[in-house]
Amino acid sequence: MQNPETFYKSQLESHQNTAKRLYNQMGLLSTLRLAVFVSVALGIYLTLHNWQVALVLGIVGIGIFLFLLSKYTDLKSKRALHKRLAMLNEDELKILSGDFHNRPDGDQFQNANHAYSLDIDLFGRGSFFQFIDRTAIKEGTQVLASKLLANDTENIKTRQKAIKELAGLPEWRQNYSGIAQGVAVEHSANSIIKWLKDYKPFLNAVTYWLTIVFSLASIVILALGILEIIPIKYAGYWLLLGLGITGRYLKKVNYLAQPTEKAKDTFRQYALLLDQIESKVFNSDLLKHKQLKIQSEALKASQIFSKFSKALDALDNRNNFISAIFGNGYLLWDIRQTYHVEQWITKYANKVEDWFEVVTFFDAYNSLGNYAFNHQKFTYPEITNNSTTILAEDLGHPLLNSKKRVDSNLQIDYQQFFIVTGANMAGKSTFLRTIALHIVMANVGLPICVSKSQYKPIKLITSMRTTDSLTDDSSYFFSELTRLKFVVDTIENDKNYFVILDEILKGTNSTDKAIGSRKFVEKLVTLNATGIIATHDLSLTEIATQLEAVKNYFFDAEIKNDELFFDYKLKKGVCQNMNASFLLKKMEIV
Repeated sequence: MQNPETFYKSQLESHQNTAKRLYNQMGLLSTLRLAVFVSVALGIYLTLHNWQVALVLGIVGIGIFLFLLSKYTDLKSKRALHKRLAMLNEDELKILSGDFHNRPDGDQFQNANHAYSLDIDLFGRGSFFQFIDRTAIKEGTQVLASKLLANDTENIKTRQKAIKELAGLPEWRQNYSGIAQGVAVEHSANSIIKWLKDYKPFLNAVTYWLTIVFSLASIVILALGILEIIPIKYAGYWLLLGLGITGRYLKKVNYLAQPTEKAKDTFRQYALLLDQIESKVFNSDLLKHKQLKIQSEALKASQIFSKFSKALDALDNRNNFISAIFGNGYLLWDIRQTYHVEQWITKYANKVEDWFEVVTFFDAYNSLGNYAFNHQKFTYPEITNNSTTILAEDLGHPLLNSKKRVDSNLQIDYQQFFIVTGANMAGKSTFLRTIALHIVMANVGLPICVSKSQYKPIKLITSMRTTDSLTDDSSYFFSELTRLKFVVDTIENDKNYFVILDEILKGTNSTDKAIGSRKFVEKLVTLNATGIIATHDLSLTEIATQLEAVKNYFFDAEIKNDELFFDYKLKKGVCQNMNASFLLKKMEIV
């Protein structure tokens, strides 16, 4: 694959140049439109004495003007897409440099009752979600968050293959995102699906064919009036008749038109995105499966959506005063377009949900593919079924600067429990979050910040950031006990969990904390739990002498020349150097 930074720089330059070229073409078309307008206006003025010639000249002029306007609109749309794509590449270059803290952080997805969402910097400012999220659709953002929260240990290899394939398609992914960003959608996909399923049509085929007959009659009457075979006033009476017929259906048409006016942008956007999916040949099973979900009809899903979008646009013309009067008066326009919309709803309402799901799936998975593309030196874990849960070499936190990051090796077997001690700021909490992210990312199917990894799939559960709650009238200690009970209850029902605990029972005195922590770890070992606990309490390490499943590890700190040094390396054994007193003195607190 290409170097990410080189790719983004070349794409940025290419899209900026294309946008500039299209802008120049738009200027030329604007000049031509003005010339046509002036020429037609002058021609009509000079032929006013022969109104038939002036009318033909006006019709031809309007046709040419609208053609040039359509070309201008197409170029404007293309230029806007290239400007968005240029912005995407600018953003990627910023993120590669570490500048991503102003992006959406997914804070709304944090949940204190979830197995781990609150503890491991998965959401919030500076979080993993904020770092990887490239979704352009609200539902896509929700799908991405749900993948990170799923704790799904099944079909990991299938997800890995899909992410690898998307990682190798950077231009396709960016084009998809650029298109998705092009329309400001007012209605959510779920609300549109519900509306489509609940809607009850009120027009039938007989009514539709009556509009066709009425329109043909309108053409005949107008032609006869223009040729002065019949008085032109009859065309006026016919117009009033058409408006009267339309008025009978006005209330029901308004009921349909109100939501469609806002939903049409969603369908236009999704039609373009479905076309992107349909036109690409995928190789991985997961991507091919999603693609098949939108290819079950005789027409492509993108064509079906486009057809509906055009029908909604046609109905929306009722908001134009001239179209509303003459379109309804002579063509019964509202009734006819309402029939087209209702027929589409009747045929496809129950299939829209699947098509929306595929669009949001690719929106979410493009973020995962983008992450894999940006981190080509990371490694996809080898999925195993042996006794070792995690065997990792050079394991590091993916959000830390690679030039400053210190990596560690780790091997923890199934139903083994580590007690990790260490001085303040020695790296215990960062290491716990590194392991937690390894598990979450591996389960999603992402490559890991590691040189080598063998992984036996396991779910994650944590207790690291308990808080008190004034709203629930619960103390810090009670909240922590509630969380620990949640951990135990979960493991009792399902042994395939990796437990990560950070300094538990902080809300009580040191003696009580030591006794309680010991009993809790013993309880977890009795339940055959797999996991790690970080603690400052050295007495807790004595459990390792009594229980074979428990192993002691530590992060060290050294004081040299009255300065504190950390190597941030995980080592076997128990930490002997604590630094709280030294730091208090060093900072002149005591």
